[in-house]
Amino acid sequence: MLVQDRSGPKPHKPPSSTLPASDRDHRRRLAPAKSLDFSTWASDNLYKILAVSFLVATVAALFFLRSAGDTAALLCFEKTTRSASSASSRIIYPQISWNSVPPIKPLDPSASPYASFRSDRWIIVSVSAYPTGSLRALARIKGWQLLAVGNSVTPPDWSLRGAIFLSLDEQARLGFRTVDYLPYNSHVRKSVGYLFAIQHGAKVIFDADDRAEVLGGDLGKHFDLDLVGEAAAAAAAPKQPILLQYSHAEPNRTVVNPYVHFGQRSVWPRGLPLENVGDVGHEEFYTEVYSGRQFIQQGLSNGLPDVDSVFYFTRKSSDLESFDIRFDEAAPKLALPQGLMVPVNSFNTIFHAQAFWGLMLPVSVSSMASDVLRGYWAQRMLWEIGGFVAVYPPTVHRADKARSYPFAEEKDLHVNVGRLIKFLVSWRSSKHTLFERILHLSYVMAEEGFWTEQDLEFTAAWLQDLLAIGYQQPRLMSLELDRPRANIGHGDTREFIPKKLPSVHLGVDEVGTVNYEIGNLIRWRKHLGNIVLIMYCSVPVDRTALEWRFLYGRIFKTVIILSEQSNPDLAVEYGQLAESYKYLPKVFKKFQDAEGFLFLQDDMVLNYWNLLQADKTKLWITNKVPQSWVLVSTKGNVSEWHLNQGNLVKKIVDNFPVHFQTSYKGSTTDGRLVICSSEIFYVPQRLVTDFIDLVGIVGDLQIHHKIAVPMFFLAMDALENLDSSALATVVYRTNLMANASITSYYTDQVPAVYPLKVQNENDFVKLVRLMASGDPLLLEMV
Repeated sequence: MLVQDRSGPKPHKPPSSTLPASDRDHRRRLAPAKSLDFSTWASDNLYKILAVSFLVATVAALFFLRSAGDTAALLCFEKTTRSASSASSRIIYPQISWNSVPPIKPLDPSASPYASFRSDRWIIVSVSAYPTGSLRALARIKGWQLLAVGNSVTPPDWSLRGAIFLSLDEQARLGFRTVDYLPYNSHVRKSVGYLFAIQHGAKVIFDADDRAEVLGGDLGKHFDLDLVGEAAAAAAAPKQPILLQYSHAEPNRTVVNPYVHFGQRSVWPRGLPLENVGDVGHEEFYTEVYSGRQFIQQGLSNGLPDVDSVFYFTRKSSDLESFDIRFDEAAPKLALPQGLMVPVNSFNTIFHAQAFWGLMLPVSVSSMASDVLRGYWAQRMLWEIGGFVAVYPPTVHRADKARSYPFAEEKDLHVNVGRLIKFLVSWRSSKHTLFERILHLSYVMAEEGFWTEQDLEFTAAWLQDLLAIGYQQPRLMSLELDRPRANIGHGDTREFIPKKLPSVHLGVDEVGTVNYEIGNLIRWRKHLGNIVLIMYCSVPVDRTALEWRFLYGRIFKTVIILSEQSNPDLAVEYGQLAESYKYLPKVFKKFQDAEGFLFLQDDMVLNYWNLLQADKTKLWITNKVPQSWVLVSTKGNVSEWHLNQGNLVKKIVDNFPVHFQTSYKGSTTDGRLVICSSEIFYVPQRLVTDFIDLVGIVGDLQIHHKIAVPMFFLAMDALENLDSSALATVVYRTNLMANASITSYYTDQVPAVYPLKVQNENDFVKLVRLMASGDPLLLEMV
């Protein structure tokens, strides 16, 4: 139609249908012959020509776009399709009308006997069984109201004099949005209890465990329940207006183990990254901060502290043994500055009204990770309102009932917690209110995979419920992290030397030698603490990965584990042993601030205490160990494998840049193939780029790890420039009897011992006891 309109007007003709058929035929017969002149024909058929041309051009364009995938039009289409697809799977940001959240009022007195009840101070516990003696003691604490939150396994006739009990049915009638997100059989249903307490006048909430017995039966003797503002504190109106505070002098430190300050350096809290377990030295000095804004107060537990499954299983000698760990009750409470975090739990923690928003327990992570993730999340948001966490001396005693601590319930901790802390410290938001920033952080945490979209929706419901019951969100304050930190002068520092309480519960008599042993550990950490250990595990990693990471994580910057069996839950990355060197560049690029990288296979014991004299700026390899470093002729009667590998080496060396080729040929002889078992070697940071380049030159060629590594070393530096003495005394035994035990040839006087076979926890315990002759503190692990 468009083409016809553009062809110009036509002379009017009467419709053919108005003429009789005979006349129409007559006219066709008498019509004059059309001229065969091209210009006349083109003029008469212009609209047909244009229509056909348009059709041909359209078909050609479609064919061209179909075949030329890189054209702009097709790319635009594909990009739009991809965008639509990714948008469909993108996490949706909740939209909340903050000023129009409808109120939720307490139940009518006819529906609940507690409708008009109000109390300033609440103790909240989750209950799954009938009341215990500890719970009855909590109910008798004067001035506090005990609230017990039930779940699907709680006895339906549960009752305790002096306590308020919320059954599942009663929780459902409260009208809170959050109820829809809570699992039925879980302690995270305490979130309903928090809202109930806030709705009924709470100003302070003690988040407790049903096994906790408050020392002395008085929470006010242990915690700061009546906070005084900074202005009053500065005027020294209240007693004890000043708190000791961890120093911010070390800007790269993001998390600490508070148990060290309170006398138990060999114990660590659940939620502490395993790579920080070895940080057992006390603070060189502290600073001070005014009391009054410690809106979250974490107390310690005597008896069974809040420890993880790694500690629980590696420290207990038998199932019949009960822990009875004691902390220093006289040690001063301790505040955390912005930028530094500490594990916070739901067993023994005070929340003031300014931090009630931080009570929310995530629902999409494992049960033993929920309160720890909440603690780190809440600490980060506290900084937005000028608040901080403080850790207090022991406030409760928790009996060890010898219940197992399943690792599966803590997997979200051990894999993600270190990354989470770094993420939280670096996170920033430009939202205008606290609740908007809380929602923003929860959204980004879902995007980063720390929890799922379910917790984002749960956060939105939680914040709306808080507003609906009348909670007033605190105002924002400027973030100290974004301001230049003041220099710490000598007059600003305070000293406190923690006690070293005996660890007789671990079978270790810590008396005169403990300072010497701790000093050794500090020296080893100082020398090796910025080196990344890369371990290759050839046995099932689910039985050994955590043990290796814990053993060596005390000493090195971090422990990266490679295996043919990748395991995301245990942070084990995939790698084939025969070409394991090809996976190292990825690790090198991830830790560009490390001094160097030490590779170790799990069939070799590393006695790290014998590496203090090693030169961290040079290469280390076992070139002085005859059984590990051998030369094989590639001429004459030689195996096909050696011949093929020799040909590959020649091919690769011929493609080396001049500096690699010159160095390699200067250290080798034609016709000789250098083979090194390469169970252990070290690459300093200055040669990392060369190593990466050499891996790139090898490319897809299938050259074995035992051939490639010595070839790389000889190409990167002359043989005489290596620190050959670093690993020269390695014990390397081959052709052992089948029943030979490592105890017959192990010695703590050398840097490493081969071979080793650790396949399960029992093997690991035997190994640790052997190594304890060089590092006695290892006895605390078994």
